[in-house]
Amino acid sequence: MADDSMALLDTLRKATESGDVDVLREGVRILAQAVMEAEVSGLTGLPKGERDPEHRLTHRNGYRDRRWDTRVGTIDLAIPRVRDGSYFPSLLEPRRRAERALLAVVQEAYVSGVSTRRVDDLVRALGIEGISRSEVSRICAALDAEVEAFRTRSLAGEAYPYLWLDATYVKVREAGRVVSMALLVATGVALTGERRVLGLELSAGHDEGSAWPRFLRSLAARGLDGVRLVISDDHAGLVRAVDEQFLGAAWQRCRVHLTRNAQDLVPRSSRSMVASAIRMVIEQPDGMSAREQLDRVIDGLRPRFPAVAELLTRAEAGLLAHFAFPEAHRRQIRSTNPLERLNKEIKRRTGVVGIFPTRASVIRLVGMILAEQDDEWQDGRRYFRPETLALIDAEPDIEEAPMLMAS
Repeated sequence: MADDSMALLDTLRKATESGDVDVLREGVRILAQAVMEAEVSGLTGLPKGERDPEHRLTHRNGYRDRRWDTRVGTIDLAIPRVRDGSYFPSLLEPRRRAERALLAVVQEAYVSGVSTRRVDDLVRALGIEGISRSEVSRICAALDAEVEAFRTRSLAGEAYPYLWLDATYVKVREAGRVVSMALLVATGVALTGERRVLGLELSAGHDEGSAWPRFLRSLAARGLDGVRLVISDDHAGLVRAVDEQFLGAAWQRCRVHLTRNAQDLVPRSSRSMVASAIRMVIEQPDGMSAREQLDRVIDGLRPRFPAVAELLTRAEAGLLAHFAFPEAHRRQIRSTNPLERLNKEIKRRTGVVGIFPTRASVIRLVGMILAEQDDEWQDGRRYFRPETLALIDAEPDIEEAPMLMAS
């Protein structure tokens, strides 16, 4: 507390001498920093700088920068991090931004006269009847600027060896019709072990084949680098775009989606058998064993289900690509399940709206949801340990390194 008092007095002295320091804003920053340090000391069991193995619960792990918009202006905070578990400052509201975005979407739908009955009920529950168009425009403009800054931020300066890509779908009212549009989402893991949301794009359903190349070009233009493996479904145009934009990167076809594709080619009574056969391939201890097991599965399926055998033959390189990477990562990198969970959260939150009034309203809400998730991932546990990520560029055994095969 004495250090905080000295810092405040020093700030006042500088303000008096130069007039360049905003005393109120700097005072709020120092107070907020002191609150965060006290909260983290409670998590670690010790004040900053003290050493006592008996009472220590966990260790501090540096800081991360975050801008905090307040009534006295924007304040730059240094949020402490802990090695085990997570910490999010009590003075910040982790879910505030997405709720504001949802409110703005509902308001926009309401004043435009295109809201569904479900949205009408929500409007009344929120008590926002009678809001003016100018007020909606003002709120939306502020949120759109925040989302645009998040979507276009630079990705340079950090390598992302693993990149997950997937699409989910929403309904949007456009030109008097309700159409289905694809939300393209990219997430990655940095060499620090942290998961990050890297990109978001909206595409008309009929344009998805050309949308993926544009999306990957935009990620590369923003500085995305160091990609060693891309995990996705076999979307039209995506694999070719990966080969063009991330030269030397391998492609892992999501084994969950591949299993579903294979099951669609057999009678319902045989679907469980097909899923079990593919699972036996994936659960092999190394690439050579997996390749041998896949050959046996293909030979066994060919007499009864030649279409499945052909599908697995063509999918071999993409299905087994993860075996060329550290064993500690394989369970997470062999499917898009990590991104599927994020897509479920997007579906849950967008389901409140139902039909979006404009494309911009989709980007506004989903952009805020993803910005929140990105914050929470940074404050939470690392997805992979950094020391295991250092093994990615180790020279793999030639039998465990399936090459990228374009679809």
